[in-house]
Amino acid sequence: MATTQPGSRLEARISPDTRALLKRAAELQGRTLTDFVVAAAQDAALRVIAEIDVMRLSVADQQRFADALLTPAAPDDALHRAFARRRSLIDPA
Repeated sequence: MATTQPGSRLEARISPDTRALLKRAAELQGRTLTDFVVAAAQDAALRVIAEIDVMRLSVADQQRFADALLTPAAPDDALHRAFARRRSLIDPA
């Protein structure tokens, strides 16, 4: 397990109710309040960054995506066979 060294300090003013809630959650996980808050903040930050990165497209990517939606490729033989197979399984009459 990697060891962490103390770095920058982060302070926040929170209500007593919020502090009690965070402390209880930390205790339930067997962590210190600081460890719990830092881990929760890291998880939230990673989630936000991942969501934005997934949705971020370059201008060229946006154009390709729009073109694919507006002018889809013509169905090829494999797609026709797949639809025929589906039809035979769902409606064998």
